[in-house]
Amino acid sequence: MQTQRTQNLECGTDEAGRGCLAGPVTAAAVILPQSFTHPLLTDSKKLTAKQREALREEIIAVALAYGIAHVSHERIDEINILNASIEAMHLAIAAMGTIPETISVDGNKFKPYKNIPHQCIVRGDGKYLNISAASVLAKTTRDDLMLEQHKQYPHYGWDTNKGYPTTKHREGIRIYGPVDIHRKTFALYPKQLSL
Repeated sequence: MQTQRTQNLECGTDEAGRGCLAGPVTAAAVILPQSFTHPLLTDSKKLTAKQREALREEIIAVALAYGIAHVSHERIDEINILNASIEAMHLAIAAMGTIPETISVDGNKFKPYKNIPHQCIVRGDGKYLNISAASVLAKTTRDDLMLEQHKQYPHYGWDTNKGYPTTKHREGIRIYGPVDIHRKTFALYPKQLSL
């Protein structure tokens, strides 16, 4: 059973694309009305693409504030994926244009943002509606971006894997090599596929 917290301006934040081999990491931050409930809203990974799209529209329509931000593959290679994920969440919170009273973060690592109290919640995207909503916005936004990238680079299966390390993605890297949006500090060539 999910819980909507009592804080008036509690922001939930989450990221998508942390485990990908290509593209940015994308984060969202959302403040929902206290009264908001939804029978389907949960961790975006547990939803179908159609459910996520429908929920995205509802979340944007009802949110008191929301923000979405990308941190590029170059920045990921520069500061590592954990720091890039936190940076993306900070940027998403800033993009809301509203200063939250507290921040609820999916996961177990975060850095303070403007001295606002925060809590890290492991699997929070399945427990708190604000985080679930952020999970949906982050994933749908990033998926859209990777679908566009697939049109330019069709050999890696990004229309289905969105940049995650599937067999098709790895095989595409083996045959065609990496392209500019691949994360060069990630293990693009596992031992069994090394050239």
